[in-house]
Amino acid sequence: MNDDLIDEITLPTPADESAELAEIRNFKGKYPKQLWWLFLAEMWERFSFYGMRGMLSLFLVDELLLSDGEASLQYGATQAFVYTFAFIGGMFADRILGFRKSIFWGGLLMIVGSFTLAFSPKDLFYIGISFTIIGTGFFKPNISTMVGQLYRDGDSRRDAGFSLFYSGINIGALLGGGVCIYVAKAEGWGSWNLAFSLAGIFMIIGLSVFAFTQRTLGPIGQSPVLGNNSPTKSRLYRYMVYAGSLIVIPLILILVSNSQYTDIFMYIVGPLALFYVIYELLKYSPSERKKLFAAIIFIVFSIFFWAFFEQSGGSLSLFAAENLGNDLGGIKIDPNVVNNSSNSFFVILFAPLIGLLFLWMNKRKIEPNSIIKFGIAFLLLALAFYVFYSTKFFAVGGVSPLWIFTLAYLVITFAELFLSPIGLSLMTKLSPRPLHGAMMGMWFLASAYGQYVAGILGSNMSLEKGASLPEKLDAYTNGYYDLAIYGLISGVVLIAISPLIKKLMGSVK
Repeated sequence: MNDDLIDEITLPTPADESAELAEIRNFKGKYPKQLWWLFLAEMWERFSFYGMRGMLSLFLVDELLLSDGEASLQYGATQAFVYTFAFIGGMFADRILGFRKSIFWGGLLMIVGSFTLAFSPKDLFYIGISFTIIGTGFFKPNISTMVGQLYRDGDSRRDAGFSLFYSGINIGALLGGGVCIYVAKAEGWGSWNLAFSLAGIFMIIGLSVFAFTQRTLGPIGQSPVLGNNSPTKSRLYRYMVYAGSLIVIPLILILVSNSQYTDIFMYIVGPLALFYVIYELLKYSPSERKKLFAAIIFIVFSIFFWAFFEQSGGSLSLFAAENLGNDLGGIKIDPNVVNNSSNSFFVILFAPLIGLLFLWMNKRKIEPNSIIKFGIAFLLLALAFYVFYSTKFFAVGGVSPLWIFTLAYLVITFAELFLSPIGLSLMTKLSPRPLHGAMMGMWFLASAYGQYVAGILGSNMSLEKGASLPEKLDAYTNGYYDLAIYGLISGVVLIAISPLIKKLMGSVK
C-alpha cells in the first residue's frame, strides 16, 4: 500500500464543522490517532462482555441445572435484552447524554453487575445480569458511533478504520472468552466467583482508558443538550435518564429470569423501534429517506446473519462441551476455550489485512460495494455451517476432532469480517448525523432479534438430558446443515436485489 496515495485524500470541509473537528478529520495516513484510544477502551469492555457471554450457557447448565434446551432459550433471551437496550441507549445518547456520558454510565453499571455476580453467582445471577444488560445498552453502540464521526462523509478510509477497530476490540474478546471460561472451569482451582470478578476488573481498565484519552476527541461525543439548555436543565435531563435506567432494573430482572416473557417483549420493542425510525425519517429529504430505507434493509438481513452466527454462545458452546475432543495440534485444551476464543483470534489476525485489501482495491476501483460484501458474508456463513455439519463424518463414538471445528471458525470469521465492520460503517454513512446513535442502536437491535432467534434455533437442536453422545451429535450437526442452506439462500437473494439497494444508497458505496 502506498501511504503517499492515502495522504492525498482530501474532502471539502462542511460549513458547520468546527476547527477542532476539522483538525481531527484532516489526519494523514490510514487511520486517525483517536481510533487507537477508542479501540483500547472498547477492547477491555469486550473482555468483560465476551467473558460473561462465554460463561453464560455453561453456567446455566452446570450451576443452575437447566437443560440444554432451556439454557439455549435463556442465553438467547439474555443476549436479546442486551442488544435491545443498545438501541435504547443509542437514542438517549443522541438526545440527552451524548456518547461520552453514556459510555461512563454504562461502564459503571456493567462493573456493578460483574461484581454482583462475583459476590454470589448462583443467588444473585439474574440481578447481576440485569445490571449488565442495562450497562451494555448504554456502552455498546456509542464508541462505534464515535469511530464513524472521526471521518467526513465520503472518506474512503472509513471501512478500513472500522476493520482495524474491529480487530483491536477482538483482542479483548479473545482474552475474555478464553481466560474467563478457563478460570471458571480449571480443574482443582476453578472459580465462577473469580471469573466474574475478572469481567469487572477489566471493565474498570477500559473505562479508565476512555477517561484519560477522551480529551483527544474534541467535540465528538459531547452531550447534545449542552448548547440548547441551561446547565441546570441539562443536568436535570441527565439525572432523569440515570434514575430511569435504575428504576427499570426490577422489570428487567422479571423479564430475564422468566424467558417466557421474552416473546411478548420482542413482539413489542421491534415495531416500536421501527415506528420511531420512520417518524424520524419523515423529517428528512427524499434522498436521505432512501438511504435510511437502505440501512433498514441491511439491518433486516443482519438479523438472519446473527441468528446463525450467534450459535457460538448457545448450541455450539453446548456442542463443544460434550461432542468435541480436547486435542488441537497436540495441545490439550478445553474445547470451549477454542469455541470462545478462536473467532476473535482469527479476527485479530485477518481484520487488518481485509481492511488494507479494501483500501488497495478502492484505489484501483475494483472494491466490491457494501451490498456485495454482505452477500459474500452470507455465502461464507453457509460454508462455515457446512463445515460444522461435516464434523459428524470425523466423529468416533459421538466425539469429533477439535481441528475441524476450529476450521469452521476460520471460515465463519471471514463471513463476519465481510459484514459486521462494514455494517457498523454503513450505519454512519447512510444515516443523518443526528440519527447516528439511534441507527447504530437499530443495528444492535437487529442483533437482539438475531440472538433471540439463535436461542430458539439452538433449543430446537437440543435433546433431553440422558441422550447419548451420538444422538446429540446428529441433532446438532443436522441443525447446522439446515443453517448452511438458509445462509446460502440469504446470500443469493441479497446479491440478486443488490441493484435495487444500490439505487437507494445513492452516492454511498
